[in-house]
Amino acid sequence: MPDRHPATKHLLRFFEHAHLPEHLQAVSQPCGDLARQMADELPDGPELSAGLRRLLEAKDCFVRAAVDAREE
Repeated sequence: MPDRHPATKHLLRFFEHAHLPEHLQAVSQPCGDLARQMADELPDGPELSAGLRRLLEAKDCFVRAAVDAREE
């Protein structure tokens, strides 16, 4: 992805999920898949960056919910 805007590359790296435990990968992976799909289909720009940032925030919330559910 060398031809992408630095902001797009920066945000997409936070959707990696291989380092997570398996039960959290299952929660994180669909968000990462969607992030990559949108980056593949849409041009770089402020709206793509905003959408990726909000999707990242949602992914983080979903992962924290899964962590909480596992602890209960």
